[in-house]
Amino acid sequence: MFEVKYHPEAAAELNALRAFERIRVLDAIAKSLTNAPTMVRGRKKKIDLGGGNFIRQLRVGDYRVFYDADEEERLVIVRHVRRKGRKTTGEVL
Repeated sequence: MFEVKYHPEAAAELNALRAFERIRVLDAIAKSLTNAPTMVRGRKKKIDLGGGNFIRQLRVGDYRVFYDADEEERLVIVRHVRRKGRKTTGEVL
């Protein structure tokens, strides 16, 4: 199992969501990121930010959860929770 921690900005973004949306996102985080956060398939993908930097993304309906995962530490850090809408991923980040 991976431990999930939230960056202060991600926590603020979660708190700004309506209750039912927040519950849906938190449930998806608990199900998808505590067991195999680095497995890329379905709703999860790895995004190249350039310069050898990557961030991972979990799709939850119209929301995108951006996170880092450390296999050795068994730790996931949620960086952002943002509504995507019709924007590109680059515009959301």
